[in-house]
Amino acid sequence: MIDRTHELPLKRQAQLVGISRGAVYYRPAPIGEIDLRLMRRIDELHLELPFAGSRMLRDLLRQEGEEVGRRHVGTLMRKMGIEALYRKPNTSKKHPQHAVFPYLLRKRRIDQPNQAWAMDISVPQQAA
Repeated sequence: MIDRTHELPLKRQAQLVGISRGAVYYRPAPIGEIDLRLMRRIDELHLELPFAGSRMLRDLLRQEGEEVGRRHVGTLMRKMGIEALYRKPNTSKKHPQHAVFPYLLRKRRIDQPNQAWAMDISVPQQAA
């Protein structure tokens, strides 16, 4: 993709490819031995307990003598592409007793200002 021996400057090559100039010089750092050992153990634990998240895995690793934090375990899990398996809420299924209201603007053409209005009735989040 980027040829360092080409007569075209690296800056121009990066522009043509569509990446930033900094990405041309980026060299990914190798993963350390400690992290590799942790990732191997996290993978083993995840196979045994697929429902365990970063907090539970952190506690299991601490029981084995590894001093590691929840966020680091979560980062390693993301890097490995694993996540805890659990039931997620099914918000797509409608409740049989709830009324379904018709969409009144379905066949209506909106072609002038103030012909249709919208409103947001969601509750804003409180700042912590």
